[in-house]
Amino acid sequence: MLPILAAFGSGLLFGLGLIVSQMINPGKVVGFLDIFGDWDPSLAFVMAAAVPVAAVGYAIAARRRSPLCVPNYIAPTHSQIDRPLVIGTILFGIGWGLVGYCPGPALTALTLGGPTVLFVVAMLIGMGAFRGFSRGFQRH
Repeated sequence: MLPILAAFGSGLLFGLGLIVSQMINPGKVVGFLDIFGDWDPSLAFVMAAAVPVAAVGYAIAARRRSPLCVPNYIAPTHSQIDRPLVIGTILFGIGWGLVGYCPGPALTALTLGGPTVLFVVAMLIGMGAFRGFSRGFQRH
């Protein structure tokens, strides 16, 4: 039960952070990404605040054998930059720049309805397509 409560609390805190920082506002995000147009630098402060928080989290995690709430945890070991990572990063960036949403803020903004629902449906279709294509590539 503790892992479920920890996940819920973490997700709630993350979602509230997205709302407060206005990351669920696609116009705000596109304004930040439009560095050659009407650039809105305010989200840079969000990132500047997130970096030290993440650094502390990584430092604490490096000293622990497992997370507090999950004793049987296997950390990822893949650390190479490969073709799927680069292609995925490019596609993610293009989608984020065109629409102003990435998965976390889109799921948080679902409560607003409207075009966000269409984006989330398209995102889920894309995730399913990727899963299908990647299975096909692994068999060959």
